[in-house]
Amino acid sequence: MWIVAKIKSRELEVFKDNLIKKFGKETKFYYPKIEYHRYLKNKLKKFVKLMLGNYIFCYHERFCKFSSINDIRFLKGLEYLLNGHYQSQNEIIRFINHCKVFENAEGYLLSTFFRTLMTKKAQFISGPFTNMIFEILERQKNKLKISVGNIVTTISNKKNYLYHPI
Repeated sequence: MWIVAKIKSRELEVFKDNLIKKFGKETKFYYPKIEYHRYLKNKLKKFVKLMLGNYIFCYHERFCKFSSINDIRFLKGLEYLLNGHYQSQNEIIRFINHCKVFENAEGYLLSTFFRTLMTKKAQFISGPFTNMIFEILERQKNKLKISVGNIVTTISNKKNYLYHPI
């Protein structure tokens, strides 16, 4: 059974290690992430961002037992567990499978994942417009017509600009 846990900032590996020690190596984890590059001090740096912030999906057969959930609640690195995971198993599995369709060989989400999201406003994560918020005016097959401030422009889907909805 899948559970959704909110972990403390920068303690992902601590939480994963503690959960594996508690339940064994059969424990599975899933947290969608993206890889992007930025220039810092004239050097190209690689960054990895977790798309769900501090939330992570964890799977083990024993998570269907209430006593197992109580064992997890006090693990180091965990803030809290989201309630309602019993009723939301189908949605969780559907979301994880949807994300895995858009992953590359290294497990990072591709930019095509963001094109499937229906939104009006978004913020660039990479490219020349990094951190700028834009409004989507029109969607076409291979391009987006956007408005950045007072400037209206089109961006091609073939470029690897990453953005996330707001």
